[in-house]
Amino acid sequence: MLPSTEIDTSIPGEVPRRFVHDERVQLPDRVKRIVEARADAVGFPALKRAAAEMSTAYREGRAGSLKRLGAAERAAAYLVTRMPATYAATSAALGEIDGRAIGSVLDVGAGTGAASLAVRQRYPEASITMIERDSAFAEAAREVVPDAKIVAADIAQMTQFPEHDLVIAAYSLGELAGPVAQRLWKAARVALVVIEPGSPAGFGVVRSVRDQLLAEGARMLAPCPAESACPMAGAEWCDFGARVERSSLHRRVKGAELNYEDEKFSYVALGREAGSLPAHRIIEHPVHTPGLIVLRTCTSGGFARVAVTKRSKEEYRAARKAGWGGRW
Repeated sequence: MLPSTEIDTSIPGEVPRRFVHDERVQLPDRVKRIVEARADAVGFPALKRAAAEMSTAYREGRAGSLKRLGAAERAAAYLVTRMPATYAATSAALGEIDGRAIGSVLDVGAGTGAASLAVRQRYPEASITMIERDSAFAEAAREVVPDAKIVAADIAQMTQFPEHDLVIAAYSLGELAGPVAQRLWKAARVALVVIEPGSPAGFGVVRSVRDQLLAEGARMLAPCPAESACPMAGAEWCDFGARVERSSLHRRVKGAELNYEDEKFSYVALGREAGSLPAHRIIEHPVHTPGLIVLRTCTSGGFARVAVTKRSKEEYRAARKAGWGGRW
């Protein structure tokens, strides 16, 4: 580091979180039209009721109760309220494994195809297989990624998975993480990406997968700067953010005024071969004050507080562009 950078690994207090960047992720126009058509088919009152029930069920950890909703309403509500966020989070995570040859992708618990859509955008030539047990979601996924293969199955009941270069589990493991993650890793020829909600519970799933598979020989790709024990302890958890553009329909369904929302997610990307790990991973939004930018980071030695001043023009310029979740 340059002389104007000071590192304090003790971090006596929390660095305040604040948004610096406003890079909003949007669904492709073709997919937006699919979402709007399915929403129109069920009608706004039914859509709003289904979305409210879905939000409550996911928050209370009873997603299984959503089966009582009608198939069309259930799929439309997910497409409107959850698919954009899942797409954004997956897109962000996939950005960390660029440079690896990915010819085939397995998307487990694929839902309405959000993660596979992110795959198709990043790897346009890859073959995609989606596994989804909910027939209403699978039907929507067929529209979203029409060239993908869809397998109707419950991942919790599968004793093995077909091998693919990249395996993705986006918001689909939950309490199944332990046994299923090991089977998914066996199916991943190049890499495995696991994404969960940015919450204590979601991070707990991700950390469990991380620890288990690193112990079995997996190599870290992201986000951690090392393969050593995670320094998070107590009430802390590690999450990242993706800013999602809300459509007018999305705002109406949620009764929201802002034309965006921030999806918080935890994730881990593991590979068969070692990745190029950063010295620091930025774990909160940088704090900007006149002439000073403060970054809270995770390093191979624990947490660090990096203060960058204008005295180092090149580094200060880089810090101004740095964002939560980025490398440093």
